[in-house]
Amino acid sequence: MNIQAVKAIYKFEMARAWRTLFQSIVSPVLSTSLYFVVFGSAIGSRITEIDGISYGSFIVPGLIMLSLLTESIANASFGIYFPKFTGTIYELLSAPVSHFEIVLGYVGAAATKSMILGFIILATAGFFVPLQIMHPVWMVAFLVLTSVTFSLFGFIIGIWADGFEKLQIIPMVIITPLVFLGGSFYSINMLPPFWQNVTLFNPVLYLISGFRWSFYEIADVRVETSLAMISFFLAACMLVVWWIFKTGYQVKK
Repeated sequence: MNIQAVKAIYKFEMARAWRTLFQSIVSPVLSTSLYFVVFGSAIGSRITEIDGISYGSFIVPGLIMLSLLTESIANASFGIYFPKFTGTIYELLSAPVSHFEIVLGYVGAAATKSMILGFIILATAGFFVPLQIMHPVWMVAFLVLTSVTFSLFGFIIGIWADGFEKLQIIPMVIITPLVFLGGSFYSINMLPPFWQNVTLFNPVLYLISGFRWSFYEIADVRVETSLAMISFFLAACMLVVWWIFKTGYQVKK
């Protein structure tokens, strides 16, 4: 493996994050803090607790997952789209760098930035609500798996997109609504039976449920099912990325 090439891509992408610190870190943290203030005060005054957990504490895993998913996709999609837009991707493809090393550099940097953001939001949440992490190892595992999986998904979007508008379509129209409807701010047990069954078709539910279990040992679905779902999605993303480079889809023109 060409470690130097991977490090070069990784360092370049991480340097871009520090150059846009407000957009990459400060803005998402401020937005999440507003969620705590608005939802914690407005809804928290009406719903005091869910499954024995105060409402403010209950929504922490969902808010972290919301930021994690959106930022992972945004970082990875823009990271690979911009070289396509400027034409520098052809220099990268002609360099002695394998496709695996390219993906490792871009996805690794995007996942790292998302995980840093996740830990910052977690620390920020401690100023608003009391936190308890029952399974810290599993919490980190879910954080890493989610960041890597959705960074891969964002990488696919960046390859697919042929304009800046398309970079925003899937995150805004599909991912964000799925997160809000996936139990971020409520337990699906609070829904009527019909809508509980409908929600089970939302893949984001399994991510949030497993992540919340690592905090409070409460979950809407079995944690084994959550791990199986995220592993399946990770494998699917890896397969699509392999197909992209094998066929040259939207890369070699």
